[in-house]
Amino acid sequence: MQKVFTILFSFAIFIILTTFFYFQYETKETKLNNIFDQITSELNAQLRTNQMDSLELALVLSQNSALVNALDNDDEDLGYQILSHTTSSIEKFTHKNVRAQVITADYLIFARSWDTVYAGMPLGDYRNDLDYFKTHSTPRTSIEVGRRLGFKATVPIYLHGNLLGFMEVIDFFEPLTELFRAQGIDLYVLMDDKYFNTAIFMQENMTIKKYIVANTNYNSNHIDVLKSINFKQLKANRIGFTKGRHLFYEPMKNGVGEVIGAFVFVLPDKYLDYFNDPEDDISFLVNVTRSSLYKVEKSKRYHNDMFDDYTPKELLLLQEGISQEDSKKLNQETYKKLDNYSKDELIQLLLQKKVIKRINGKIK
Repeated sequence: MQKVFTILFSFAIFIILTTFFYFQYETKETKLNNIFDQITSELNAQLRTNQMDSLELALVLSQNSALVNALDNDDEDLGYQILSHTTSSIEKFTHKNVRAQVITADYLIFARSWDTVYAGMPLGDYRNDLDYFKTHSTPRTSIEVGRRLGFKATVPIYLHGNLLGFMEVIDFFEPLTELFRAQGIDLYVLMDDKYFNTAIFMQENMTIKKYIVANTNYNSNHIDVLKSINFKQLKANRIGFTKGRHLFYEPMKNGVGEVIGAFVFVLPDKYLDYFNDPEDDISFLVNVTRSSLYKVEKSKRYHNDMFDDYTPKELLLLQEGISQEDSKKLNQETYKKLDNYSKDELIQLLLQKKVIKRINGKIK
């Protein structure tokens, strides 16, 4: 009887433990599916918002009669002056980096808001997406591969019924990366490497398996993990787990629905509890407003001085992780604050930062 009792007791313990771990697994799987739904919903919402914002701006710029006349008269210098002055005014009052360009009807760069270096350069080899306008006269916004992968809002410009060219507003993935990072999620925008010869400005970018990383402000801490995973399996399952990190896969498509890469999200397991059941209104509100608060805070910082509250030591630490968009402002503020430091104080700051590369010259 004792032997039978022991067997029955052991069997009961086994059933209880099996049931416990099964429901624990099912609960975690449900939670991961909910998180995946939240991430993809926010991604798609942000993609639509970015594209619509760019399209609105492109539509407004395309109505600039002086710019249209400069295009009609093939006056590249005047076109650059008008476009650069207009976008600078927009940046001044919206604190948003604007990249706009005008392309001629035969796919030549007419004017770009940020420089004059490539005026007259042909784009036909890089911009197959412009062929859309051979059969359509309506504006278009989508993610496209050019010399860089990015959002492109393109508006055709007509004069007296003739196609003069295109007004285009371009945006990239750095703001989107920062938005998800504010929620504890690292985003990697991966372009299929079959576009390597087209995306000539990305040929020096980080590569992961058969992908090229498109967002320059990615978190390098997860690169080794991404290089070790089976992307075919992740693509099939959409959700994965390895080395203490949850991975989420969302295909990236261009304007005609072709898969040109992927959005891969990495969420460390220790942050999993930050995301709660979306049916819990309060918890869901916390997750949603986290990104909204980040936007408000960044806007407030821009309105004043973005780095005004940082100490010189903190500014030096920010140098390694700052986005290219904000680096100029950071450098200006750093130089201004370090200007009041003595030689000994500067040396102490450098020592605290643990500078390991050789410095030539003297500190005056």
